[in-house]
Amino acid sequence: MTEDVARRFEGAHCPLVTPFEGGEVNHEALARLVDHVLGGGVDGLVPCGTTGEFASLDDAEYRAVIETTVDAAEGAPVMAGAAETSVPETLARIETAADAGADAALVTLPYFHGSNDPAGDAAFVRAVADDAALPVYLYNIPACVGRPIAPETVVTLADHDRVLGLKDSSGDFNYFSELLRRTPDRFQLFEGFDSHLVAGLVFGAAGGINALSNVIPEAFAASTRAVRSGDVATARRIHEERVAPLFQQCVAHGFAPATKTALRARGVLDGEEVRPPLVELDDDARDDIASLVEGVATE
Repeated sequence: MTEDVARRFEGAHCPLVTPFEGGEVNHEALARLVDHVLGGGVDGLVPCGTTGEFASLDDAEYRAVIETTVDAAEGAPVMAGAAETSVPETLARIETAADAGADAALVTLPYFHGSNDPAGDAAFVRAVADDAALPVYLYNIPACVGRPIAPETVVTLADHDRVLGLKDSSGDFNYFSELLRRTPDRFQLFEGFDSHLVAGLVFGAAGGINALSNVIPEAFAASTRAVRSGDVATARRIHEERVAPLFQQCVAHGFAPATKTALRARGVLDGEEVRPPLVELDDDARDDIASLVEGVATE
C-alpha cells in the first residue's frame, strides 16, 4: 500500500495557496486554482502547507480546504500538510486529512518546543508514523521550525515503512545531496526550494514541491520532464528565464503574499488577501511582480 502511494507522488507538486475573501476561505477560487495547476501539468497537490498559511486556519477550515482540494483534484494525489506540536494533535490532524480524502501527510518537527537531543525528534516522528491514518512525509523547514531534521535522524527514520520521504525547504543543497547519498532509493526526496529544483532533479530527487508552481505550473512540469528525458539544458533555461526571477521576489516578500500577488497578476485569483501576521504587498512590489509575470507566464 505505501509503495503504491509513493509511486503516485513522483514528479512536480504544488503547495497550494489558500485564497481568502473577506476573511473567509474562498473555496471557488481554490477549486479554480487546482484546475489551473493541474492544467499546467503538475502531478500532485499539497494543501495546508507553509504557502497555504496552514497555521492561520482553524480546524474546520483545515478540513474544508483539503475536501475542496480532493474534490477538485479528480484523482490527482493529495499530500496534506499536518504540522502540529504534539503527537496526539499531529495524529488528529492526519486523521482529519485522511477523512477528507488525502493520500499522505506532510509532517514537521514540533515548532515550539525544540528537542534537547536528535533522538527526541526521531521518537516524535516514529510515534506519529506508527499510528498515523496516512503514510507520512517529513518536512524539513528550519526557518519556521527552528532547527533542521538532522541527517542522521532522517537516515534512521528512512527505515520506517510508513515514512516515505522528505520535502526539504532549507535551501541548503549540501544537506539535500547528503540525504540523497545516505537514504535508500525508495525514500523519496523532494526539493522544496524552487531555485534548487533542477539541481535536485539532476542529483536524483523524486520531484519538487514548489510554491511558484501555483503561478507557472507549466514551467515546473516542463523542467521536471526535461531532466527526466536527459535534456538538462532545457531545464536550466526554464529555471533561469522563468523561475529564478520570480523566486527572488518570493524570497524578498514572503512566499504566500508574493505568490498570491503573482496569481492575481496572471488572472488566476481575483484577490491577494492574506491573514495576519502576513500582510499584502505594497504597490511597488505588486508592479515588480506583475511585470515579471507578464514575461514568464505561458498562456
